[in-house]
Amino acid sequence: MQSTESVVEGNCHLVQLMAPGVCAEGVDRMLRAIRKHLGMDVAFISHFRPPERVLTHVDSVPDGPLRQEQSIPLQEGYCLKVVQGELPQCIPDTARVPATQHIPATHAIHIGSHLSVPIRLEDGQIYGTLCCFSYQPNPSLGEHDIQLMHTFADILAARLDESAAAERAKEDLAREVRSAMADGIPRIVFQPICRIADKTICGFESLSRFDIEPRRSPDKWFEIAQKADQGLELELHAITKALTALEHLPQSCSLSVNSSPELILTGRLHPLLDQMADLSRLVLEITEHAAVHDYVALALSLSPFRQRGARLAVDDAGAGYSSMRHILNLAPEIIKLDISLTQHIDSDAKRRALAKGLTSFAHKIGSLVIAEGVERSEELDMLQKLGVDCAQGYLLSKPLELEAAAVFTLS
Repeated sequence: MQSTESVVEGNCHLVQLMAPGVCAEGVDRMLRAIRKHLGMDVAFISHFRPPERVLTHVDSVPDGPLRQEQSIPLQEGYCLKVVQGELPQCIPDTARVPATQHIPATHAIHIGSHLSVPIRLEDGQIYGTLCCFSYQPNPSLGEHDIQLMHTFADILAARLDESAAAERAKEDLAREVRSAMADGIPRIVFQPICRIADKTICGFESLSRFDIEPRRSPDKWFEIAQKADQGLELELHAITKALTALEHLPQSCSLSVNSSPELILTGRLHPLLDQMADLSRLVLEITEHAAVHDYVALALSLSPFRQRGARLAVDDAGAGYSSMRHILNLAPEIIKLDISLTQHIDSDAKRRALAKGLTSFAHKIGSLVIAEGVERSEELDMLQKLGVDCAQGYLLSKPLELEAAAVFTLS
């Protein structure tokens, strides 16, 4: 007979409830199918979490005695006793098994028949049990029904193993991201933004670089961090590093940092910016690709920064529909034309028409227009003809280390 400790050993590293990778709707359907097929009144999954067991899924007739997420002491009821071999897995009539008569639940909820099998994971650990019972005895229950229960328990165990593996992989990525930040990653570089009319530098955009193995592009690193629930931490870490550069850059230049709407809405950016006496040189960029579900809330979160002089930029304008929603709902001080619109604008009439329309609109609402990704002099000349205010890109300068950015001028 297994001891309580051996049955539940190591369970704490598993998910607290049914793992996200196990489709809750599918489990509910499975429980209902089992309950109805066997003619039972209640079916449930019990997850052992010492000193309790939690009913992660419950299906029952109306007004059943159990509820989902209900916690019950592990020693109470049938589940642990079945796993330890103190009770049989199949009990067609509880009145014929003396041990059940000493269990309060037998009488409190009128358990007439009971089926329970362990959910055993690949490493041998017991996740819990798959159970069902009826209020009345059911003499038809037998070995065939237990085999059916074991089959479904095996399916559940396989899905839980997959989810546990996914959770471990996620934690591995989280550790990788945390380790990178602890080592001073990312390195921040600064790409100059120039006024097209007089070719003077008016600002810099801070960009992240990841000089670490495995080699991944910055967007891939941020994507991985997001999947590992470290996205906001990495984003805030990069912004914090970038802001230290402000005092070293020319006073006439602004500094743009990329911030997700999610980070702004959490309020985690507020303490960092509250430490800054002057926000007039700060530009917060949000990308066209960032989803915004509540523009009113986002505008309210941005309001304290903008009142203190910070400006808002909508990045990647022209790349999709979302950027126009950002612009209309947030009235940014800066609109940045996406590289897909800027490249070959000198030879593409459709790009010119769209850029001209966006620029005219921006100027009517008092916004500055910056073209991104300018790589050819012909593109820069056309942007000037279209009335675009500023530009950045490899034609003007690649991203620079802070020391080079601090003294950079266009020749």
